[in-house]
Amino acid sequence: MAQTASICVIIAAKNAADTIEVAVKSALREPEVAEVVVVDDGSNDGTAQAAGRADDASGRLNVIRFEKNRGPSAARNHAIDISSAPLIAILDADDFFFEGRFRRMLADSDWEFVADNIAFVDADTVEQAPQKLDVFADSPLFLDLATFVDGNISKPGVRRGEIGFLKPIMRRSFLDGHGLRYREEMRLGEDYDLYIRALAHGARYKVIHSCGYGAVVRSNSLSGSHRTEDLRRLYEADRALLGSSTGLPPRAVDAVRRHERHVRGKYELRRFLDIKAQSGALAALAYIAANPFAFPAIATGIVMDKTERLRNPGGVAVTQSGRLRYLLDAPAK
Repeated sequence: MAQTASICVIIAAKNAADTIEVAVKSALREPEVAEVVVVDDGSNDGTAQAAGRADDASGRLNVIRFEKNRGPSAARNHAIDISSAPLIAILDADDFFFEGRFRRMLADSDWEFVADNIAFVDADTVEQAPQKLDVFADSPLFLDLATFVDGNISKPGVRRGEIGFLKPIMRRSFLDGHGLRYREEMRLGEDYDLYIRALAHGARYKVIHSCGYGAVVRSNSLSGSHRTEDLRRLYEADRALLGSSTGLPPRAVDAVRRHERHVRGKYELRRFLDIKAQSGALAALAYIAANPFAFPAIATGIVMDKTERLRNPGGVAVTQSGRLRYLLDAPAK
C-alpha cells in the first residue's frame, strides 16, 4: 500500500494564511498522498493564496474557497465529496506532518481507522521539531468504543490529553458504506462524534505509537475556545448515539453516558457564567433555582477553575527537559 499514492489529505482552514503553507507542504511531501484538498472556509486574510504558494506542480493540490464561513464539518464533508482517493486523512491548518508519517501507518491493512502518536510543538519551534522527534516502537493497539470514549473524558490537571485529538487515516469505503459524514451543525467535537459513530458500526480503530503528526500549540487556537452552544450540541451527539444504537454493549453505553454527563456539566457551568455575565448574579442564581440538577456541575466547575492555576501552574507543556511532549506515552525505541 505504501508504494501507491492512495491518501487524500483534507485541510479545512479559516484565516490561516500564516500557517497553511507549512501544512500543505508537509502533506505534498509524502509520496503516499494522491490529493490535498484545502477548503478556505470564508477567510479574509488570503488563506487560499497562501495555500496556493505551497503547490509543488504535481497536480495534487486543489484549493476550494467558501465565500461564507460554514464551519469545519461542512468544509471537510465537501472535501470528501469532491475527492476520490480511497483513504482520507485530516490535517489542521496550523499543524503539520513529520516526514515519513504514512509509511508506518500503512504497513498493515487490518483497520478501518488508523492513527499514530501526536507531538505537541510550540509555535516558535516548528522548524526545530523534526530534530527533537523521538523514535517509538509502533506497539499497536485497537480501541473499542468504550475505551475511546473514556479516553475523551478530561482528567483534573491534564489538558489536551484526550485521545480524540488523534488524527486517523479513514477508509472512504467504510464511511460511504455506513453513510458517515461530519455533523455540520457541530463546531466542537465533530471528530469525536464521527469516530464514535464509526466504532458503533464496528470500525477497527488501530493506534500505533510512532509519531508523525505535529500539533502546534498556539494561545489563539480554535480548539482552545468554543461557544456554550457548541457544548450543548456535543452532549446531544452522545444522546443521539444512545438513542439510535440499541446494539451497543453495556460497557460502551456506560462510557457514552459518562461522557454525556461530563460534557453536560461543562455546558451547565458555561450557561451559568453566561447568564451571570449578561444579566447579573441574581439571574444566575435564579437559573440554578429553576434547574437544581445543574448545581453540582456548576459548583464543581467553579472550584476546579479557581484551583486550576495551583494544580497546573505551568499550563500546557510542549517540551519536557528539551524533548517534545506526546499525546501517547510510549517507550523510546
